[in-house]
Order: sequence, then C-alpha cells, then structure tokens
Amino acid sequence: MTGRPGGRPLVPAYLSTGGVARPSRPQLERLSVLTGTGEPVPGDLPAAQLALLEELDDGSLTVVEAAALLRLPVSAVRVLAAGLVDRNLVLARAPIPPAERFDPDLLKRVADGLRALKHN
Repeated sequence: MTGRPGGRPLVPAYLSTGGVARPSRPQLERLSVLTGTGEPVPGDLPAAQLALLEELDDGSLTVVEAAALLRLPVSAVRVLAAGLVDRNLVLARAPIPPAERFDPDLLKRVADGLRALKHN
C-alpha cells in the first residue's frame, strides 16, 4: 500500500479488498480489537490481508490503528479483517464499552475532602 509523493495510494482501496464493499461481519467496528490466531497462513491470501496479518504479528490492534498503519480507509480494513476472521486467522473482540459516568456529587465530595486535607 505504498503511496505516491502526493499522498494518494498507488492501489485504490476497493482493489485491496477484491472489490468487496461491505464486511461479512457487520459487528466489526472501528474500535474492535484484532488479534492473530497463530494459524498457518494459506498461500492464497491477497497482499492486503497478508500485510494486515504481518501488522498483527507484534500484538493486537484496533481496526482504526491497523488502517493507519496500512494507510487504508477504515472501511477497507474492516472488509479485510472480516475475511481473515472468516478464515480463522484473526480473532475480533468488541471494543471495551466506556465506563459509566461518575456521580458528580461524589466527585465534588472527594475534591472537598482533598482540599480539607490540604489545609490541615
């Protein structure tokens, strides 16, 4: 996925996915965590999927991080990753949901308590 000096990739993103526009797993989100399974890599994988697997050799990445490293749109990486999940070469985990918000009254009481300790 090397690019030209002007920044445009030499290969359009839709070609890196084999012309597939939608991932086979719609639940794969931008912040889904991808991890390689360690299964043997078949010889018939497209270059873009091989590149994604190589990026996952060092550990887990979110879809958006992989997109940045591969210099591909997130939508293309979602398609590539879904294909690898279908072939049991990658595991995808849903993003960790954001923590519930803290009670503002509790935060105020903690801040007041810290201020009181500081003045003692």
